[in-house]
Amino acid sequence: MNTENTIAAPADAAERQAAKPVICYPVSQLPQPNMGLLEQARQTLAKIDEVIVPPREASTFSVPEGHFARIVSIDGPQVGDLNLWNAKDLSERFFSGKTRQLHATHVTTGHRLWSSMPSLRPMATITHDTLGWYGFDADGGSVHDVIGTRCDPYTNRLLSGDDYHHCCHSNLCNALAVAKGFGFAEAEKYVHDVLNVFMCTGFTKDTHQYFMKASPVRPGDYLEFFAEIDLLGALSACPGGDCSSSHSSDAAACYPLKVEIFRPDMALLGDWPWPKESAYQPPR
Repeated sequence: MNTENTIAAPADAAERQAAKPVICYPVSQLPQPNMGLLEQARQTLAKIDEVIVPPREASTFSVPEGHFARIVSIDGPQVGDLNLWNAKDLSERFFSGKTRQLHATHVTTGHRLWSSMPSLRPMATITHDTLGWYGFDADGGSVHDVIGTRCDPYTNRLLSGDDYHHCCHSNLCNALAVAKGFGFAEAEKYVHDVLNVFMCTGFTKDTHQYFMKASPVRPGDYLEFFAEIDLLGALSACPGGDCSSSHSSDAAACYPLKVEIFRPDMALLGDWPWPKESAYQPPR
């Protein structure tokens, strides 16, 4: 595709391009989680449940308010696409775009996962990330992105002309349908843009295209989060495996993922400021 710009630059082009960047959403007033208290709670965790997500499939799991969940690599390098909902109201769901605006393109310990409007509140707080050491590499890549939307059969057909049924979008729809007794079409209304757990992504420096590269995740690595509200989650073990070459494919080596649920000493969280729905009232 030819995207060469043929428009002549105006005389003041350099001046316009020299404008200083401004952070769109200053977060100095954003309430910060008490990570010290969450670390104390982490020292008391007792495992109460686990779910194995098969390769190229998705599974659901529940995390009660005040509990912790870990997404764990177990057999080989594998990325996962995560959806989160308010367990009591599926219309409140993870809002990857707002999470990206408030935090960054990739999330790690201390970042929060925000819910959709009109609630707009933290659904979960990331409390531990064994890949936190990775940072940003020489290609501009990092892990746990809130950029990509999820692989889906519609884009796959658009680009290849083929139907592939194990895309993460379809996996998440199927898992939610089973959990809630929905048909596929009903479940599809609630499936949303994801947190790409363990996926290493960025934008190319020349064409600025979204790229993926081999995930640095290894068995034993995990991403852990604290549930600020009662959560229903769904996780797809992406058909791209570690996303080193392709996705939406039966060719990539794929591995299961494990979700572990932990209960802390709840007495430690007696004064936790459980997030309320946004107090904004639209004009009448």
